Order: sequence, then structure tokens, then C-alpha cells
Amino acid sequence: MADAPLPPLDRIVETALYCDDLSRSRAFYIDILGFEPLLESARLLAVSVGGNSVLLLFQRGATNVPLPTAGGIVPPHGGTGIQHIAFAVADRIQLDAWAARFDQRGVAIESRVRWPRGGESIYIRDPDQHSIELITPGLWAIY
Repeated sequence: MADAPLPPLDRIVETALYCDDLSRSRAFYIDILGFEPLLESARLLAVSVGGNSVLLLFQRGATNVPLPTAGGIVPPHGGTGIQHIAFAVADRIQLDAWAARFDQRGVAIESRVRWPRGGESIYIRDPDQHSIELITPGLWAIY
């Protein structure tokens, strides 16, 4: 019997980074990157990214056990080490504006890369040393 066609998966709705100090991460992601908080607790900070996706910042170790909720159980999850996430920036002018903001706020730009398709990235580190990339269109065939 042949497999039935799969319904398409549309996009990533949420992704997570694991942090050692949520208040320190809050200051970075809200005060430096300007994300809007959606939910805050001792376990996590959820922020809106561009009004169409959610970044979950979890207190490291707080997600190692299942979380009972009124609607069901959230399975345990976690991450260790340096993680990576990339945020879309519309064009090089906006990327340069971000570079200026980072300079004003004392956030070092670790690297700047020009990609063969024409995109450009800048890389910074968050307080947990996660690699944070801001990227213009022209890296991937789909972006």
C-alpha cells in the first residue's frame, strides 16, 4: 500500500534557546533586539519575532521533566552548549542599522559574511554565548 500524501508543514512557529540566567537574557532579547514579550515565568520567556514566530528562552534545566498543563503534558526537552539562530533582515540598509545599534549598545559583531547568492550576515553573541545571526535575503534558495 502506498503512503498517503503528507499535508505540508508551513513554517517554524516556535523555537527555543536554553539560558543560564533568564533576567540577563530578557535584557538582551527585549532591550537590545527589541522583541515583544508574550509570556514570562520563572521557567521561560516567550518573545514575538516579527509578529509571526515565537522564540522561547528557557531557564536551562527547567524543562528536563514533563510539564502537566490543563490541556495535556508537555514532554521534556533541553539543550546544552552553544546554539545558533538566525533572524531575517529585509536588506543591507537594515542590516547596517542593526550593526550601528549593536555598536551603540556595546554588543560586539563577531563576524560579517557576504554569501555567494548576495545575502549578507552579521553574527553576535547573546549572554549565553549562543550564535545570533541577522541575515538579508540571498543566502538560501528560499531566502
